[in-house]
Amino acid sequence: MVRMTTTLTLLGTAGGPTPRGHRHAPAHVVVVDGDAYVFDCGNGVADQLVRACIPFSAIKAIIITHNHSDHNADLGTLLLLGWSGLTEPVQVYGPTPTVEPMRHFLAMSRYDIDIRVKDEGRPPLDTLFEAHDLSEAGPVYSDEKVTVTTALVDHPPLDPALGYRIDTPDRSIAFSGDTRPCDNLIELAQGADILVHEALHEPAIGSIVAGHVGSTIREHLIESHTMSDQVGEVAQRAGVDTLVLSHLVPSDDTVDDETWMREASKHFDGQVIVGHDLLQI
Repeated sequence: MVRMTTTLTLLGTAGGPTPRGHRHAPAHVVVVDGDAYVFDCGNGVADQLVRACIPFSAIKAIIITHNHSDHNADLGTLLLLGWSGLTEPVQVYGPTPTVEPMRHFLAMSRYDIDIRVKDEGRPPLDTLFEAHDLSEAGPVYSDEKVTVTTALVDHPPLDPALGYRIDTPDRSIAFSGDTRPCDNLIELAQGADILVHEALHEPAIGSIVAGHVGSTIREHLIESHTMSDQVGEVAQRAGVDTLVLSHLVPSDDTVDDETWMREASKHFDGQVIVGHDLLQI
């Protein structure tokens, strides 16, 4: 029997929608023997896939955790820019609403799409993906290589917001999406090889707020995210082997890797990896 191999590549590890230059917006890809499963589509995901040497033709599914722009801004754009490489319909999953925004994206791009279909002989883009709304926990997607399941996580005011787990023949990887510490996520990630989890460094909130337009940003950050000294307890309770920190806030490298590691390791006995763009695990 040929053993399948699974790799995880962090395409974007910054939290928040504003481009920073140091890191791209949230996106991760799991590749199983050449088939790619993309989790979140922040700004720049298509370019990052190219940098990671993953062809668009490899994409089997795109899976979105929640409808914040740092996680879904390039969902339609990835399909549009990767169009020439797509040969089979890509399955697109995301929390309600996902189907309707994809219809609007097609409408917005209709002029370009129609020209390329006529001028270049491409198949219509809407025949190369199938979008699905998700609103509850349970099975999401499966094929001969992977099974994907979801759980509802706590990221107010978004409802639903989702975490995911992908099980392959040789690895299991869970993704928190954005959430405060959440029992549903702990149950979903139970015993996984890897948990990719967001982290916010609470001492930096003051400087983060100072750079934002928005009167309630402080309350959102505190009430909707997991602090860097809390994330280790989540991983410990889930019994995972490795905790990967991604969706880092702040994302401008004012918090060094040693600090992220120290904070996450306070309540976790396993391996901690501080995420960086294009890191392969």
